[in-house]
Amino acid sequence: MSLLEPLRHRSFRALAAGRTLGTFGNSVAPVALAFAVLDRTGSAVDLGLVVGARSLANVLLLLFGGVLADRLPRAVILQGTEIAAGLSQALIAVSVLCGFSSLPVLVSLSVVNGAVSAMSLPAAAAITPQTVPRELLAPSNALLRLLVNGGRIAGAGVAGVAVAAAGSGWALAVNALLFFAAALAYHAVRLPRAERVSGARPIAELVAGWHEFRSRTWVWVVVAQFAFVNAAGLGTLVVIGPVVADETFGRSGWGLALATQTAGALAGGIVAAHWRPRRALFAGVLLVTMEALPVLTLGWWPSLVPLLIAMLAAGLAMEQFSVAWDVSLQEHIPPDRLARVYSYDMLGSLAAMPLGQIAAGPFVQHFGRETVLVACGVLILVSTGLALCSREIRQLTNRQDVPTGS
Repeated sequence: MSLLEPLRHRSFRALAAGRTLGTFGNSVAPVALAFAVLDRTGSAVDLGLVVGARSLANVLLLLFGGVLADRLPRAVILQGTEIAAGLSQALIAVSVLCGFSSLPVLVSLSVVNGAVSAMSLPAAAAITPQTVPRELLAPSNALLRLLVNGGRIAGAGVAGVAVAAAGSGWALAVNALLFFAAALAYHAVRLPRAERVSGARPIAELVAGWHEFRSRTWVWVVVAQFAFVNAAGLGTLVVIGPVVADETFGRSGWGLALATQTAGALAGGIVAAHWRPRRALFAGVLLVTMEALPVLTLGWWPSLVPLLIAMLAAGLAMEQFSVAWDVSLQEHIPPDRLARVYSYDMLGSLAAMPLGQIAAGPFVQHFGRETVLVACGVLILVSTGLALCSREIRQLTNRQDVPTGS
């Protein structure tokens, strides 16, 4: 079966284009926003507040986004949220370019952007099985992640260059245009009416989704693991990484590091498309240990070349987990409850990340940068080791375990 086979389906092509463009925009956003805050205030604490406010709004509304995605047409949700994201980023760009980007303004607009993202994430994760036949589920997930990671590479690279050459305000303006382009692509997604799920009681639907989530040990154990991995990994990198870059290898170097991580993920997607072990989730969870490399490198050896190597390895390894996780959920969770399970997954995985982002600056001031980064790396390793103690994770098998060819 060809890796490109899913592209024969029009709705999948539109979905792939929309997610690639949206991811491109989301890769530009954090880099441009981080340096906009640093240019304005020069404070890692302020940067933590801005990115933490976005993440907090995202976490608080994820469950509501899951209910909407299981009740309303998912393609329409994606169109609307991309338009709203474009508008919020355009306002941030205007505030930066016109000189009124105060901390309250940046925090407020980041909250809006985080809320919009919460509405889109469960729909984006759950819509893939609606665009291709079931036998194409594994290659479609692998191909979609390849394309999305291509968008991440382009976004991180463009962000670093744009911020260095034209400033963070113009980078944010490009970001807004990318979101509008993604909305246009989602407009071409056409789903069967039979796939629309309706319901009258949101609370009852949340309870049903919670039952699906908690009844599978392998699901909630991985989510608990990633509460620590994301807080210690993503939380610290987003806040401390730009500060280290400003003090050492420069802003363009930080953009290159993010692009290199995504290049690793792109290579990892190719590997995942051809290498799918019978116990793919176990292999994926084991490889999450590589996520500790970037934070440990920033702590012990904050130089560009070692960081690029660490980011490349982490990106490649994490993609094996991501593909295995998506296919496992899509094969084992009923389609009419999939978006709600994804929303609980995202809620649990991301819940601690705002705390990590907000606390990163004060922790560095109190304990020192190296101590905080090394402690975060150790936390990633310990939480992953505990997850591997689960028998269900070690023994879960996927139905589609025959490798695809390209």
